[in-house]
Amino acid sequence: METTHTSGTLDEAWERLHTSGPERAGRLTNHAPMVVEALAAHGHSRAVHRWLDRYAHKLEDFPGPVAPVTRDNWPEALGDPTRLADWIAHFTREVTERPWRDVLAEWWPRLLPGVSGGSTHPAIRVGHAVRTLLDSGGTGPRVTELAHGLGYWAARHTPLPGITPLPAGPDADEALSAVPPVPAGTQGGFPARIALVDRLPSWAAEVREPQEARHRLTELVRAATHRYATHGNGSPIMLVHAATAPNAVLRTLPALPRALWVPSLRAAWTAAAAVTAMYAPSEPLPYVPPGRVTPEEVMERALAHGDEHVVKLTDTALGFADERALAAALRAIELNAPLE
Repeated sequence: METTHTSGTLDEAWERLHTSGPERAGRLTNHAPMVVEALAAHGHSRAVHRWLDRYAHKLEDFPGPVAPVTRDNWPEALGDPTRLADWIAHFTREVTERPWRDVLAEWWPRLLPGVSGGSTHPAIRVGHAVRTLLDSGGTGPRVTELAHGLGYWAARHTPLPGITPLPAGPDADEALSAVPPVPAGTQGGFPARIALVDRLPSWAAEVREPQEARHRLTELVRAATHRYATHGNGSPIMLVHAATAPNAVLRTLPALPRALWVPSLRAAWTAAAAVTAMYAPSEPLPYVPPGRVTPEEVMERALAHGDEHVVKLTDTALGFADERALAAALRAIELNAPLE
């Protein structure tokens, strides 16, 4: 099987994409850097450029700079989306001058409170980059991809307002079920909805040990993935992120100092729970077992479908590849429109 270890296709794709901006149409995300990594990671490197050709009409030119971000003035630029190019240039310099792990460890605690910014996409992009860096080493395009992800995150950094803690169930599934939805009839996109999230179960608050944080984070990703099989109809696109955002944090843990694992769990829980609150369906769907299908077949179906969110949820689901995870991936294929 062709993988990121044996193919330069991923590097070629990222080089191709680094001339495009991280967003399009105002604030929508360019998902291509994440999707090509997911395809390559699952042995579909030969399909990467064909998929990119299908997605190319959604790409926009790289934005222009405003003013350099420096190690002295960065706090005033944090969370300013007009500074996308400045932030990406800053991190490109940083990862050129220092080991990427050092840059990540320094900036992770600064960026973590804003993990929901950009509808969680910047953090997800970082998670995809880190997976490949850990699995197959730091080639130039892969380190540059991390810089683009970190820069995107810094520009879209958006901390949540104060959250009132609520009682939580003993496991992640019960905790997600206990999340109170935003008021019925709420209109608007992610920024408008997340401003209404002010109460969440405090499921991760009592965790103190790094290894327990990693265990809980794995449990959260599994529960959010499984939940999509019955609750994805609340918003077939947006509820993908209840699973893929914490999964990005989980993928990044091995590259981080263990002291950052507990705050990473708490931030990931808040992001996943907030997405759950914003897009809870009024009536869940009945569970449909996946039938006799292999994980490889599910990934092939996701690739044929082509939608970026479908590919990314399938990538997350295959990290577990149990019955309910495969059912969730198939539900995403059912609910979302194919890539045109």
